[in-house]
Amino acid sequence: MMRIWWIVALITLASCSKQQELSEHTLHYKAPKQLNNFELYDQKQHVVTNQALLGKWTFVFLGYTSCPDICPMTLAKLSNVYEQLQSDYPVNVWFISVDPNRDNAQKREAYINYFNSQFKGLSNEHTQLFPLVRNMGLIYAINNSDEPEYYVDHSASVALIDPKGNLNAIFKAKFSPSEVPLVDADSIVRDFKIIVSQYAN
Repeated sequence: MMRIWWIVALITLASCSKQQELSEHTLHYKAPKQLNNFELYDQKQHVVTNQALLGKWTFVFLGYTSCPDICPMTLAKLSNVYEQLQSDYPVNVWFISVDPNRDNAQKREAYINYFNSQFKGLSNEHTQLFPLVRNMGLIYAINNSDEPEYYVDHSASVALIDPKGNLNAIFKAKFSPSEVPLVDADSIVRDFKIIVSQYAN
């Protein structure tokens, strides 16, 4: 009888450890990283600070409204993620435009509403954006061009901020030859649930 109990226990433990394994595309910080104070403006021109992160899990993606592929495709995926999670978890999605010269509040609002009116479309001057983006472990760079149309290089990954306002994880994009680098919505949902189950309030 004792032997049977041990076999059942071992099977249960093996099953649990397998369920708790994050995908290779998720970078989870066991000690979440504190974000420095920041100030952004949303699509309604309201000031948004660190306080807005408290009490909810926030997915953060960088981009710009003129982005031809990564941004609209990633926001569509995050809309899918949001719809799968929002009834059971307190979640936000922030789209931070790193092209403040072109992306004013009205433009950000029209853009973000196409995907989900519950999302925030944020931005500010580069003096605020650069430190915040670096603090979140993401990057962006703008080509110094005088042309009205230009590309902005930016991370294709999505940062996850926990309810205490700390950087908790990064969902990395998958890179394949001749394909746009994108995050995987199903992997994000699965890994998010694992992270939440392990989160210490």
